[in-house]
Amino acid sequence: MKQQSAVLAQIREMILQGRLAPGERLSEASVADLLGLSRTPVRQALPVLAREGLLVESGARGFAVRGFTFREVLEAVELRGILEGHAARKIAERGAPRGFVRSLRECIVDGDEILASGKLTGEGARAYGVMNGRFHALIVTEAAQTFLSDTLARIHGIPFADPAVIVFDRRDAAQMFADLAYAHRQHREIVDALDHGEGARVEALLREHVNTQKRSMNLDRSDDAGSESSDNRIVAFRR
Repeated sequence: MKQQSAVLAQIREMILQGRLAPGERLSEASVADLLGLSRTPVRQALPVLAREGLLVESGARGFAVRGFTFREVLEAVELRGILEGHAARKIAERGAPRGFVRSLRECIVDGDEILASGKLTGEGARAYGVMNGRFHALIVTEAAQTFLSDTLARIHGIPFADPAVIVFDRRDAAQMFADLAYAHRQHREIVDALDHGEGARVEALLREHVNTQKRSMNLDRSDDAGSESSDNRIVAFRR
């Protein structure tokens, strides 16, 4: 299971950092050779990446790297913030259950431990992604709104939009650590607002929360967002 998780993370990072190009066909054999591994963990990883939206089926038992645009990713991330903000507001207005708040605070403790060293590694980034995915999933689940949950599940199929997917950038690990540390401080404010029943505030916090992600991924460039270039395919996680 640990090897499968590591292989999944390796392939995901290669796609999101542009080392595997949009449209490039991937087979079990080619990826296994590239990573110097057996085919079994690769065979298990490729369908998972297809469910995440990073791959599409291509030919018999093969996959290809999905092409996606700047605008698609930007819209998906922004819409996630709107929907999660709405979900959190509903929870706060009816009163956040004690067990729910406790689970969120446990996520914060886990995040504190991941970031305690003051630096970030690939393993740390993956652990943060697991925690981050759990944090956001708790809010969506507690809201108990089926249409909202289904819509968010579709949004998570857009690369970069799933809060559980954190791609480690070795070129700028210090800035990535700073981005995650800031986002994690926002987590604490989100939980406090939920705990105090501050519906409007928690909604605003979650909308702002995705702006941190947009900045860290260089998605907040106003010159690109409104230009023709926003329709170009993007393949790099960071600047």
